[in-house]
Amino acid sequence: MRSSSIHHINTGLIILSCIVAFFIPFELFLFSYGVLGPLHYLTEIGWLHKKNYFTKGKYDFVFLAIACVILVYWNYHQPKIETLTADVIFVAVLGSIVFVFIKDWLYRVAVIILVFIVTSFLNNIPNYFIWVAVFLPTIIHVFIFTWAFMLYGTLKERSWPGAISILVLIICAFVLFIVQPQGLNYQVSQYTQKSYSSFSQLNFYLVDFLKMDKFTKESQIFTANAGFVVMRFIAFAYTYHYLNWFSKTSVIKWHLVPKMTLIVTIGLWLLSIGIYAYDYTLGMNVLFFLSFLHVFLEFPLNIVAFTGLGKEILTIGKNK
Repeated sequence: MRSSSIHHINTGLIILSCIVAFFIPFELFLFSYGVLGPLHYLTEIGWLHKKNYFTKGKYDFVFLAIACVILVYWNYHQPKIETLTADVIFVAVLGSIVFVFIKDWLYRVAVIILVFIVTSFLNNIPNYFIWVAVFLPTIIHVFIFTWAFMLYGTLKERSWPGAISILVLIICAFVLFIVQPQGLNYQVSQYTQKSYSSFSQLNFYLVDFLKMDKFTKESQIFTANAGFVVMRFIAFAYTYHYLNWFSKTSVIKWHLVPKMTLIVTIGLWLLSIGIYAYDYTLGMNVLFFLSFLHVFLEFPLNIVAFTGLGKEILTIGKNK
């Protein structure tokens, strides 16, 4: 499939995601996270493994996997110091920079030690926990990183259809915040509220960060207009994040794996959907590790993408 056709498809998917998110944001998120999400995790991890996770060492991914295990453990057994969860994620990000650019083990060990020292001084920075532990693995991962990948590809191809997709993505995001109809008859069912409760902290912090309202309890995200507005953006970001991955199958070629690998992937995906259908909260807990593992393993790719984006911008600047 031609790259221009893929960009046009993506533009259509962005608009579709935006429209559906506007009217049924909570339900759209639950569908996307429970149906599209697991297939995205499984296929992306398999694809990253083929690419050696875009790092210089063969076993660098083990460091990121261990960091993810620690984070998941602390999610169910809260550490005495809350910011430790943010520290684990930040160390994984800085460690990924080391894995992408440094091959010599002596330099790697020295820089990793420095990473731990630097991270230990960040706990007193205002909003450090919110930005790193709440926003980075969620909304930054699905929206900012997706936007960066799109921009990198567009600049690399010098593609006008790609530029249109990026523009439409930004416009849709703004529309979801700007257009706030008061008369929209929308009520969130008890089942939906219960199923989404694991993510409610993200909405609560976003509303507060954007100064859209003063919520005193997380349950207000299901009843207040500010809660609906933020949820529309979250549902839109997550849904398009998944659809963007699948729309580029012909380019990324994540599906070109051994037949048995593909069968196992499809089997695990169907099992995941079954768990979510049986009990959505159970599905959230069972697949929590997998969902965060794909975020951690993608950090080196994020570094590569931003590096490539910077190079493309510099190249364009020099040419002009």
